[in-house]
Amino acid sequence: MNAQDLKNSILQLAVQGKLVEQRAEEGTARELLEQIKLEKDQLIKDKKIKKSKPLPEITEDEIPFEIPESWEWVRFGEIMNVVSARRVHQSDWKNEGIPFYRAREIAKLSEDGYVDNELFISAELYDELSKSGVPKEGDLMVTAVGTLGKTYIVTKNDKFYYKDASVICFENYAKLSPEYIKMLMETPLMNYQIKSNSAGTTVATLTMVRMNEYMIPLPPLEEQHRIVAKIEEILPYIDQYDKAYTKLETFNKKFPEDMKKSILQMAMQGKLVEQLPEEGTADELYEQIVAEKAQLIKDGKIKKEKPLPEIAEDEIPFEIPSSWKWVRWGKLSFSIQYGYNAPALSEGHYRMVRISDIQDNKVLWETVPYCKIEDKEVGAYLLEKNDILFARTGGTVGKSFLVKDVPYEAVYAGYLIRTRYNSERLVPEYLKFFMESQLYWQQLRNGTIATAQPNCNGQTLAKMMIPIPPLEEQHRIVAKIEELLPYCDQLIK
Repeated sequence: MNAQDLKNSILQLAVQGKLVEQRAEEGTARELLEQIKLEKDQLIKDKKIKKSKPLPEITEDEIPFEIPESWEWVRFGEIMNVVSARRVHQSDWKNEGIPFYRAREIAKLSEDGYVDNELFISAELYDELSKSGVPKEGDLMVTAVGTLGKTYIVTKNDKFYYKDASVICFENYAKLSPEYIKMLMETPLMNYQIKSNSAGTTVATLTMVRMNEYMIPLPPLEEQHRIVAKIEEILPYIDQYDKAYTKLETFNKKFPEDMKKSILQMAMQGKLVEQLPEEGTADELYEQIVAEKAQLIKDGKIKKEKPLPEIAEDEIPFEIPSSWKWVRWGKLSFSIQYGYNAPALSEGHYRMVRISDIQDNKVLWETVPYCKIEDKEVGAYLLEKNDILFARTGGTVGKSFLVKDVPYEAVYAGYLIRTRYNSERLVPEYLKFFMESQLYWQQLRNGTIATAQPNCNGQTLAKMMIPIPPLEEQHRIVAKIEELLPYCDQLIK
């Protein structure tokens, strides 16, 4: 339950008469209604308010919940005079003078108690409008467009006018507790009635006719004051709850991601699984990769790259087990190659995988277009199982994708880089998990070219340092990560 739900529950208890006790000495709402009727009849007789049309009786099936015997269900128009302003034309708006409030200003006053007003009317126009009534102390201003039902209580020192149809005024002639009425406007009961009557309209509005007919539970006047006092006593605790709840929600959202980062960090540091001497060392594995790569270069199957700098002692970010080895990515890979640039076509033979076609570590093959590529070129760009694709530009820069299967003959687009390696000596999933680790992202940020569209190149990837364990340990690390990561997903859900 969030803070708003908690507040709604407390407000619901308040309007059901369950927040404070009922006291016989405070009389009944029926007696209060009789006084209100006498007051209203006198005001009509004195021509201070207009006589309104009779409101429909409240039927048994309209009543949503039980209230105390000393309370009464009433229509809003029975206890308040719901009025709108006289029209003020835009040509009468000024940059100074008497404040002129629209719904947005009333909503701001309702929430914060102050507003930096933009519009005004002249003192002369205000005096003219006063003849037909302006808001008085204890009246309530209510937003009738936008966020409906936001309520501001007029204070003794307030002097302003308001926009017709945008704001409604509740003239509180019976001197009911304005704080109680404001509280009522925030209850689930009022929200439901307002939303139900606004449904299906192009622009949601709160009209005087609807407002007059809305039902509210009315307690005796003294009980209204005690309910308000109790709510004001509780509100600071709701604020404290809100802060604690928000902090917990932030933690809950952040924790699964932090847990995943920690798992990957432990994996890269050799702390996720034990080291077994019988599995050999990464030095031995590295020598095999170097020898194989040299033979492929000699046979003309791959190109010889520019030498990469040796890893200096001060570059190493953390210690790894003695059986592991720090290696630059370019030393492990057989190739780091940019994609093919060609217009996307709706039909053809060869498909062309783009950055946008890769979502949630899957290729959405139904969105992958075709491209035109010469047969003599296609061999250099064809995707194969265990290739790793790397986004080199834009908002997805650094995102990687491990190719698990290629159901079509497909190449990859120019904003991607493909890296290829011996998947029998390096576990593809281990390399992919490295490309999700903080170690990878930190190196990527250091190598990213800061432009309007951030981008990386093949050299950035080639120079990256990766901690390599023996082959069997790579398999065990991947198995352990795949065992643990579903727990992170469960926490997110």
